[in-house]
Amino acid sequence: PENFQFIISADLTGGRRPGVLEDMIKKINLLQPEFVITVGDLIEGYVEDEYLIERQFEEFDEGIAGLQMPFYYVPGNHDISNEMMQQKWREHYGRDYYHFVYKDVLFLCLNSTDGAHYLLSPDQIQYAEKALQENSKVRWTVVIVHDPLWLYDWKTGWAEMEKLLADRPYTVFSGHTHYYYKVQRQGRDYYTLATTGGSSTLGGPEEDGMFDHIMWVTMTDEGPVIANLLMQGIYDGEVRNENMQEARDQMEFIRSFMEGAAKRLGT
Repeated sequence: PENFQFIISADLTGGRRPGVLEDMIKKINLLQPEFVITVGDLIEGYVEDEYLIERQFEEFDEGIAGLQMPFYYVPGNHDISNEMMQQKWREHYGRDYYHFVYKDVLFLCLNSTDGAHYLLSPDQIQYAEKALQENSKVRWTVVIVHDPLWLYDWKTGWAEMEKLLADRPYTVFSGHTHYYYKVQRQGRDYYTLATTGGSSTLGGPEEDGMFDHIMWVTMTDEGPVIANLLMQGIYDGEVRNENMQEARDQMEFIRSFMEGAAKRLGT
């Protein structure tokens, strides 16, 4: 009874393709998870124009207004690339790093553009340390961060985070690269998601790891069970209905009639 399902959505921007966000909302509502978390990059950003940034956040808010379950915001580099954008983020969504506990699972949502790109600030690491100490007995910890900070050679703050996480079971989810891969570090699973509308070759899982998907996560006592659902593979209950069947029957009748006529005419 303590198992639950939630969805992680991948990068929406960095070359946003129209219509994918709207499609995502419809399909998530079909699946009815308990909540949705993003790995960030909700808007295109990267401008100093306050009016334009405000409008981009408003457009995103309008886009997800139809979502039927809670949505947890995590910032990406496109969402916070300067101080003005960080302030706009906080006006719309509150903290840019935070945590919550659901059914004895700690969700630690981090900001990997905390004062600079590819960085967890000392204040954020201190916050995470306190959150982990106060929730030391949870059955699992889920870390959501936009940038896969463990990939970089320079100091990002991730080494400090791994030390804080070392004595507990945890799983990390990130985005940013627009291609999917999974690695293991310290015996833990680290997932980097592809896209849910961001720029992509859409080559597919086997070709280049670039595809539109949402990640369906079932949380168990043994950790998360992962299912990647490709956007084009999710259909509602109307995928075929009686009207469609009638149209197909009519087309089949016409095809048979034409074939019969052709035979009679010897052509």
